[in-house]
Amino acid sequence: MSMGQEVRYRVRGGRPLQGTAFIQGAKNAVLPMIGASLLASKGRTVLRNVPIIEDVRRALELAQAIGAKVEFHEPERTLVIDASELTSPVLPAEIARRFRGSVLFVPALLHRLGSAVIEGVGGCNLGSRNLDFHYRGFARLGSEVSEDELNNVINITVGRLAGAHLYLDTPSHTGTENLIMAAALTPGTTVIENAALEPEVLDVINFLTRMGARISGGGTGFITVEGVSELTAVEHTIMPDRIDAGVFAMAAAATGGEISLVGAHLEHLGVARWKLEQMGVEFTQQGAVLHVRRESPLRPINAVTCPYPGFATDLQSPLMALACLAGGESYIREDIYDGRFALVDELNKMGAKIEVERSRAIVHGPMQLRGTEVIAHDLRTGVSLVLAGLVAEGETVVAPGYLVDRGHAHLAERLSALGADITREMI
Repeated sequence: MSMGQEVRYRVRGGRPLQGTAFIQGAKNAVLPMIGASLLASKGRTVLRNVPIIEDVRRALELAQAIGAKVEFHEPERTLVIDASELTSPVLPAEIARRFRGSVLFVPALLHRLGSAVIEGVGGCNLGSRNLDFHYRGFARLGSEVSEDELNNVINITVGRLAGAHLYLDTPSHTGTENLIMAAALTPGTTVIENAALEPEVLDVINFLTRMGARISGGGTGFITVEGVSELTAVEHTIMPDRIDAGVFAMAAAATGGEISLVGAHLEHLGVARWKLEQMGVEFTQQGAVLHVRRESPLRPINAVTCPYPGFATDLQSPLMALACLAGGESYIREDIYDGRFALVDELNKMGAKIEVERSRAIVHGPMQLRGTEVIAHDLRTGVSLVLAGLVAEGETVVAPGYLVDRGHAHLAERLSALGADITREMI
């Protein structure tokens, strides 16, 4: 089990990437699906195309802690979950602290055991993104939510559950998925307004529908759920990870390479596709394979993050690394997470010239990046520094590597297969 400083990535830049990369299953679909599989009181759920990432391992530890039986067949990227007997409502702190998605287990605990106890909630340090709207939503459906601040514990118990009209202040994908899961087994009709539009949310709805849930309006921002009395275990193949695809497309763009991404879909990239095309990246979709190349010099860009189908906040950091190589000034505005500019100081250590004014970053390019030791403050910063390392002079060392492993499976192997000089090493 890798934690903390034990892993680092060592990257030597200057090689264009060429060849074929396989895009992993979507992190933001698999985590809610593991939570949803716990709603099934009979049978065994089979999930395919599961990304082998740290967040999935944490989720499975958590599922086992509450009594689910789990088999993870890694070579087949297949997960088998038997949740017929859940035994404990407690999501223990030592796992929950390292896994922000632990709140996705609450609907199953409420419906199956009548209560959920979340100890020390944790995950990425991304500023003010809190979980209030999950708890407010559970409360609107009839749960009782109380916080024991002394012990850093949140207690949620089932009162009299009934369908309700819910409104999300921001269209969060975990919030949307979680409230759909909670509503699926709640008697009556629940309406969720300002729901997230992400493809991953549609994949989760598709999965729940196969399990027997009655959900309509996915992708419209206005979702209606008719409660049913039980859900059954099914088999499902997880969609590809569009953030993983975006990062690999940007790696091709940064190095001036030409790669084929197996399982990537251009329409999932949303605005990121248009921004990369404006920068000079060429895309060709051939069935389920996306061909990416860049031959001309990179052009500067203006980008503003916003909820799907807008420019994904998870691709903002890699875009910033790419903008360092473009000829001219790029402007990037982060309107979703306030902790997202941790990358700026690290890129500047590598010779970039980036200024920050409140929620806007100005990237002055093109700069020749130089390899050095840099800090992965979170998952997206980490993978963006690996990206910068692919084009920097000399050697870049990115640590802690654990954070990169939270979201990208076998990153070093997949980049090496494209000709990159990268190693993942234990310290």
